[in-house]
Amino acid sequence: MEPFTVQVPESVLSDLADRLSRTRWSRPWDRPGWEDGVDQSYLRDLVAWWQDGFSWRAREAELNRYDHFRAAVRGTVLHFVVVRARRPKGRMPLLLCHGWPSTFYELLPLADRLSQVDVVIPSLPGYGFSDPLDGFRSANRIPALYAGLMTEVLGYSRFGIHGGDIGAMVANRLALERPDLVAGVHVTMPAEPYLEPGTGLTEDEQAFLRDRRISQERGTAYAHLQRTRPATPAHALADSPAGLAAWIVEKWRDWSDCDGRIERRFTKDQLLTTVMLYWVTNTIGTSFRIYRDWALASEDTPQAWPDDDTLIGGVAGAPLPPGRRIEVPAAVALFHVRQPREWAERAYANLQRWSPMPSGGHFAAMEEPDLLADDISEFFSAVER
Repeated sequence: MEPFTVQVPESVLSDLADRLSRTRWSRPWDRPGWEDGVDQSYLRDLVAWWQDGFSWRAREAELNRYDHFRAAVRGTVLHFVVVRARRPKGRMPLLLCHGWPSTFYELLPLADRLSQVDVVIPSLPGYGFSDPLDGFRSANRIPALYAGLMTEVLGYSRFGIHGGDIGAMVANRLALERPDLVAGVHVTMPAEPYLEPGTGLTEDEQAFLRDRRISQERGTAYAHLQRTRPATPAHALADSPAGLAAWIVEKWRDWSDCDGRIERRFTKDQLLTTVMLYWVTNTIGTSFRIYRDWALASEDTPQAWPDDDTLIGGVAGAPLPPGRRIEVPAAVALFHVRQPREWAERAYANLQRWSPMPSGGHFAAMEEPDLLADDISEFFSAVER
């Protein structure tokens, strides 16, 4: 375990500035706005700010206010942030897990608000400053890597875990696989339950699944590409910073609770800091590996690899194994997608907290950090009693 400082070489920033200055814009779309993808006028404004107003060195200084480390965990080097409790009282530590297209940066507001406990925020393998995993289907190793980070590297014997998006999938799997280590699991995306043939669904569950199929048709072309042909967009996005910004920022607008006005929720600097963490590390392509490995976003469609026992269960692409439920105390905070509680109860044997939130979206840790931090704190305080 070695201390780590975020410090991008000047040559990388100079190359970025050159590429931004030579951005080749597409011909104007025949239907302006966001309906067909990223609005070009907004993207032009964002790139102009990136060139003339955004200071990466200032953002580096902000990131480096936190204690960063890198450590080899079972053969893979992970980057992680540790925020120690201000007044250590023997409270259970928390592991916070980010998703896509996000980074550890999104979760830093939670760490600032959970100051009564130790907080650990790793970067997913292949994201940011964490090394990628080697080998096809290697993403199945992520829960075990996180367990190793907490126990073998940091020395915790038991911990709570929170996750959103892919981070929720990791959290759910780790809770399923290692209930001896995980005292409780808090997520914004419930695990996918296994349904026995002929299982009767409530009206609310049927409506939820219908709506999910519709939303997948409208908004998950990116996921289909990332899980079936990930190398193709990786080549393009690794070469064009404007293209990378378009690919990421579209999701931050579509999935957040911003009413179509992205800067109602995020500043340009926040958006570009996220984009930069992918750009300066050249990790957009390796971030797609989880989609390839887990066949994400195919809940109600035929699996890309049917009957493949290497597909991890309980994530969005595949249900929990038959007869299995997550046994540890569980909590779900609902922001972006509103599953019925009975759907989640099929996956969790001990669902203790169910919190439909009044506002916030997919990036809840940055959109509504107070709401989310309070929910996490109250749940784990109850678990510890």
